[in-house]
Amino acid sequence: MFTLNQYSSSALLIDDMVKHIVTALEQAIEQRGRASIAVSGGSSPIPMFKKLSEQSLPWNKVYITLVDDRWVDTTHADSNENLVMKHLLINKAKLANFIGFKNNAPTPFAGEQYTQDKLREIPVPFDVVILGMGEDGHTASLFPHAENLHHGLDMHSGKLVVGMVPLTAPHERMTLTLPAILNSHHIYLLLNGKSKKQVLEKALQGHDVDEMPIRAVLEQKKVDVIGFWAE
Repeated sequence: MFTLNQYSSSALLIDDMVKHIVTALEQAIEQRGRASIAVSGGSSPIPMFKKLSEQSLPWNKVYITLVDDRWVDTTHADSNENLVMKHLLINKAKLANFIGFKNNAPTPFAGEQYTQDKLREIPVPFDVVILGMGEDGHTASLFPHAENLHHGLDMHSGKLVVGMVPLTAPHERMTLTLPAILNSHHIYLLLNGKSKKQVLEKALQGHDVDEMPIRAVLEQKKVDVIGFWAE
């Protein structure tokens, strides 16, 4: 089920989203001794990352990974790993366990197995998955009409990650697959601005996942999805 929480300011959105995340991580640590979270990159999550990094959690029991990354060096400005290192794995959260996607393989396709093996270290189901959504309706690096999109959406592939070449964005990517994203307790969708609200409304009105892959997350019945939106 999809629910949209709407806020009068970004600050209120961030405060409430961080509360949701902290509660989920605390519950997981209490129940199984450790917790896991997969996060998105881009500029939208940065203020939330900073606030989250200041929270009092037993961060050494928290495992953090990405929902996707560009196949660039981890010091590159477009690297999601680089962004997470700078804005989330700081303050109290610097004690968390981080597992990134990028490895020495020349392409994300060649690097799939190595990254998949690394991700086996993370406790699943994920306690929290934080997704964003592009103006084209992509989420993670599941891009509209990409050649490999069907592999990323295949619920029976057994894969945690796949390589992806977007038709509408630079860089080859590696992304969590749809079944990996849905192997979670909580999915939070972070949205900012009027245009993203319009994209969301369009996604909710149709069913073609090739046109808007975010629909595969919004329409599924396995995990509740909460959207956090502020104008």
